[in-house]
Amino acid sequence: MKTFFITGIGTDVGKTVVSAIITEALQADYWKPIQAGELSHSDSHRIEELISNTQSQIFKNSYALKTAVSPHAAAEIEGICIKLKKIINPVTKNNLIIEGAGGLLVPLNNSKTILDLIKRDYKIIVVSKHYLGSINHTLLTIQLLKSRGLSVAGIIFNGNQVTTSEQIIQKMSKVPILGRINEEKIINRTIVKKYAMLLKPLLENL
Repeated sequence: MKTFFITGIGTDVGKTVVSAIITEALQADYWKPIQAGELSHSDSHRIEELISNTQSQIFKNSYALKTAVSPHAAAEIEGICIKLKKIINPVTKNNLIIEGAGGLLVPLNNSKTILDLIKRDYKIIVVSKHYLGSINHTLLTIQLLKSRGLSVAGIIFNGNQVTTSEQIIQKMSKVPILGRINEEKIINRTIVKKYAMLLKPLLENL
């Protein structure tokens, strides 16, 4: 069984939608170790709403923080300290999709970041979204992962195609582009299933 880690080049780039698509494609289990804010409609709830299969299991967050700010700040507000030793992968015989929070250098405490949650055997997928500066952010994300000795399985773009940006990102990063989630009027189970079917052959071969 494989573990996929879904990270983004920043906040609100589409990690949860991509996580739902990959979870659906592989009928995998899903886990978001740290949730900050929106506990009544968290990313885990969103995944549950977007997948159709009955195989996937959604695991409980290691840390569920009430305030929608950086995890280290939310934890401080609640009078706790996030400790990596308490973030333990759930036991499963299924493929596991792990969704990060924000980008790689989002702080968890005074010394650790989201990057420190990623293990060498994970299949890392970077979610990128086109905006002014996104080429820089995408390349920096990939370079940081490589500097830690981590390999990136691929990039998924969220949003309509920008050929010049995608070509230079692929050329400079040498990371394959797995696919794209186009601008959709609504994201629901039907849309997620459509993209899941498109991406399934590539994901199964990673």
